[in-house]
Amino acid sequence: MVGCMKRSASSPCPRRRSSMRIVAALALLVCAACAADGPAAPAAQTSADSAFVTALRARLEAAMQTGEFSGAVLVVRDGRTLFEGAYGLADRERGLPNTPLTQFRVGSMNKMMTAVAALQLAQAGTLRLDAPLGTYLRDYPNAELASTVTAHHLLTHTGGTGDIFGPEFMAHRLELRATSDYLQLYGTRGLQFAPGAQHVYSNYGFILLGALIEQLSGKSYYDHVAARVLAPAGMMATGFAPEDSLVPGRSVGYTRQLVPGALVSSAPTLPYRGTPAGGGYSTVGDVARFAAAVRERRLLDSAHTTLLLAGKVAVGQGAQYAYGFFDRVVGGRRFVGHSGGAAGMSGVLEFEPNGGYVVVVLSNFDSPAATQLATFILDRLPATPAGGGN
Repeated sequence: MVGCMKRSASSPCPRRRSSMRIVAALALLVCAACAADGPAAPAAQTSADSAFVTALRARLEAAMQTGEFSGAVLVVRDGRTLFEGAYGLADRERGLPNTPLTQFRVGSMNKMMTAVAALQLAQAGTLRLDAPLGTYLRDYPNAELASTVTAHHLLTHTGGTGDIFGPEFMAHRLELRATSDYLQLYGTRGLQFAPGAQHVYSNYGFILLGALIEQLSGKSYYDHVAARVLAPAGMMATGFAPEDSLVPGRSVGYTRQLVPGALVSSAPTLPYRGTPAGGGYSTVGDVARFAAAVRERRLLDSAHTTLLLAGKVAVGQGAQYAYGFFDRVVGGRRFVGHSGGAAGMSGVLEFEPNGGYVVVVLSNFDSPAATQLATFILDRLPATPAGGGN
């Protein structure tokens, strides 16, 4: 057992356990307070909500005690908080607890923000989704890729553009500081398959989308997304600051992938900073604000929001990949969103695109820390009269 998630006579750690209990108790206060907001809910709904919160709280407490989870959870329904809580430690060495305001690395969840930025350019008429990349990236090294792969292919992982992770990445991870650095390292690489022939998840494809955004906006990816996506959505705690920058609320990631049987910092695996493919940081509240901004059409008009979220490529039973979002049906409800995971980070956003539930789980542990809990939540969401806002 790591940290002080389970008290024993030999290692009582009263201060850490007390901190975690205080944070968990805050979740109860939030849940109790939300019941007092707005019009009174029907008795049956109140009872179902209470049972859901009790089951979720018990699951989170158990997952923390067994070392399965460290992070934060937020469940919102129709704009009202149903549950919010944080568990475990943001910094085990200093004994700092996670809180709902802790900033967690979100992995590939950033793909949703990259996709929104790309669709904004399409909405403005600056980017054609069916135009070859070479139309905009005229000096791209691989001519075949530049002449055949489109933004549509990149947004749906059907371009055959491959991944970025592997020996090359680890050898150069601290030198890869800008989108152009990734293109210099991987730009001569050929296609894995003919564009459109398959769906194979491609982090490099979203790096290329970042390059398109930079070329067409005249700004760095980071500045453009901050101004056009994060600020309009009210995501003031979300960013891509380099790993060697001081971000006081950013948690330490912990992984079991480096040392067998041990939970250690994931710092030796991290890139210099997050990229258009993922690796930035956010809070559960900011991620929920992003979901609200998308479905309220504050980032894109109605037509382009529909285009963004509508499934385009089948990726499993009841699931499709849209543009940087998964589109799937769970328990008769339609949810869109994305997960993210790497060493020391795990996160999930799932939301109903036309109102209803928003579920956010962020963790500073390896996957599947967040995805397991998100599945638990989605399988137990209380039924609502509206039937899920499909």
